[in-house]
Amino acid sequence: MPAEPTTDEPALERIQSVFVVDEIHRESDRIVYVGRPRARPGAVARELWPAFHEAGYDLELTRRAGRFAIVATPKSIGIDGIPWTHLLLFVATALSTLFAGAFWYQLDPIANPLGALGAWPFAAALLFVLGVHEMGHYVASRYHGVDASLPYFIPVPTLIGTLGAVIKMNGRMPNRKALFDIGVAGPLAGLVATVLVTVVGLHLEPIHAPQEVVESADAVELRLGYPLLLEGLAAAFGEPLYRGDVTTMVNPVVIAGWVGMLVTLLNLIPVGQLDGGHILRAILGPDQESVAALVPAALLALAGYLYFVADYGGQAVSIWVLWGVLTTLVAAIGPAQPVIDRSLDRRRLALGVVTFGLGALCFTPVPIELVA
Repeated sequence: MPAEPTTDEPALERIQSVFVVDEIHRESDRIVYVGRPRARPGAVARELWPAFHEAGYDLELTRRAGRFAIVATPKSIGIDGIPWTHLLLFVATALSTLFAGAFWYQLDPIANPLGALGAWPFAAALLFVLGVHEMGHYVASRYHGVDASLPYFIPVPTLIGTLGAVIKMNGRMPNRKALFDIGVAGPLAGLVATVLVTVVGLHLEPIHAPQEVVESADAVELRLGYPLLLEGLAAAFGEPLYRGDVTTMVNPVVIAGWVGMLVTLLNLIPVGQLDGGHILRAILGPDQESVAALVPAALLALAGYLYFVADYGGQAVSIWVLWGVLTTLVAAIGPAQPVIDRSLDRRRLALGVVTFGLGALCFTPVPIELVA
C-alpha cells in the first residue's frame, strides 16, 4: 500500500510544485516518490534539496523501470555507539608518535621501550594539533547538517609517527557556504592549535645530542626548513631557532608545531577535495578546476628548480615530486559539487583570502633535508 508522508517529511504540496507525484512507498527507512518532473531533473533536485535537507533527508532523483523517482534517505548525523575503530587508531597513533618522538628526545625506544614515555610532550602536542584540525571540520559539518565521521588517526612509522588524521564525509554538500565553512574550519582551527603548541615549545629547553652520536661515522644531520610563521613566532618571543651548534636542537614540541604548519600548507593546496580545493571551489565555483589543473605542474616545477638550479639533493625535493603526483590524482577526481551553487558573501570571500595568506606563511621550499 502506498505510504502517506508523515509530519516530519517535506509537504507533498512542496514536492508537487516541481514533481508530479503518482505514488509514494517505503523501502526500509527510505521514502520513494514516483512520478514525473515538471522541469529538468537537475533543476528539480536543486529546487527540492533544501526542503528535504531541513527535514533530515538526503535526496536522489533516479530512473526506475523507465519512470522517475525521488529517493529520500534519512541522514544519520552523530555518533552511533562506541566508536571503537576511531579509539583503536587513536591509541595506535599515540604509541607510534611516542616511539617516533623518542628519537627527537635522544632516547632509545628499542633498548628501553618504556623510556619512550619521556616523549609524551611531543606526542601530546602533535595529536592535539591534528585532532583540533579535524574536529574543526567535524563541528562545521554538524553545524551545516552534513554527515561526517569522527577523526581517523593514521599511525605510520615515520619521523613523526603518523600520516595525520582524516574524517569521512557522507552525502552531498548543500551549498557553497557549507562547503566553504567545512573546508576553512580545519586549517584555521588547526593553525590556532599549532601556534599555541609552537609558543609553548619555544619556551621549553632545547635538546642536546650526545657528542659521541654527533661524531659517529654513521651520523646524519637532519635539517628542518622553518617557515615564516615559525620564524616570526621565534622572533616575537626572543627564542632562537638556530644556536650555531649541531649538537643542539629546538625542543621536540616545536617540531610538533612545525608539523602542524606543514599539514596546514599541504591541506590548503587548492585541488580536488583537499581543504584548499573546498575553499577555492566555494569561492570560484566551477572555475576552480582551471586553477587546480595548474597546481601539479607548479609543484613539479618547484621540485625541478630546487634540484637542477638550487642544487638540493633528491631527498630534499622528493616531497614536492610526491605531492605533484598526488595532486594530479586528486585534481582528476574533482572537487565537491554543492547542490545550491550560489556565490559566497563578501565576508567569506575575505576570510578565504586571509586563510590562503596564512597558509603561505607556512611555506618553506625545503621542509626537510638530510646531510651526511
